[in-house]
Amino acid sequence: MSEFAIKLDEVGIRFQGERDGGGLKDWLASRLPGRQRGPSTYCVDALRHVNLRIGSGERVGLIGLNGAGKSTLLKVMAKIYPPTSGTVTVRGHICPMFEFATGFEMNQSGRDNIRIRGLLLGMSPAEIEEKLPEIAEFTELGDFLDYPVRTYSAGMFVRLAFAVSTSINPEILLIDEVMGAGDIKFADKAKRRMYEFMEQGKILVFASHTQALLESFCRRTIWLDRGGVRMDGETSEVLESYSRTNLPTT
Repeated sequence: MSEFAIKLDEVGIRFQGERDGGGLKDWLASRLPGRQRGPSTYCVDALRHVNLRIGSGERVGLIGLNGAGKSTLLKVMAKIYPPTSGTVTVRGHICPMFEFATGFEMNQSGRDNIRIRGLLLGMSPAEIEEKLPEIAEFTELGDFLDYPVRTYSAGMFVRLAFAVSTSINPEILLIDEVMGAGDIKFADKAKRRMYEFMEQGKILVFASHTQALLESFCRRTIWLDRGGVRMDGETSEVLESYSRTNLPTT
């Protein structure tokens, strides 16, 4: 079996720009009585000196408070964000399970969007038509597959995206809290499909706030804190330290 791998060396992501957009609302806000003008520019280090190695067959969780850098790290791995510093090396076909609106034509039906998203994920038209009945059945959307996706709820969006993306058997699956969406029955189906995927020895990177899901899916967990890796190890040990550090104060 080929070795799929994700390797990050001293990776940093810095977001910077003008604080005010220069529009009418910004102009009006700047003239409100008592408003204190801060710096005209901003600079945020979303990731700092991240070094990671993820090998074939690994199930890796990401945990951290909001703003810790989990989603940014996934987007770096997916090659959506180029690093400001450091280097990223990825071997294997990546399937990112976030940015759910990407690849969807909002005025087209769910069924047509299966075809469109399948093409974007590298499937041939013949492959898509062969798998379309199975994908449609997995979504459990029924007649809604013939409705425009602009009429879908967020949970229906997730069902459609998850069903298409996992039908291609990607080598690297990157997930951002997708398991929390939808009803209990669908979440159980998605969990079973995830186990089937992982049994093929491919890579899973799963960002979540839900510790039970991380314990269920991931042998290894990375704790991100203010853009850096605070701890990287066995899931139970990392979650214990994370919980102890982030206990609510009374």
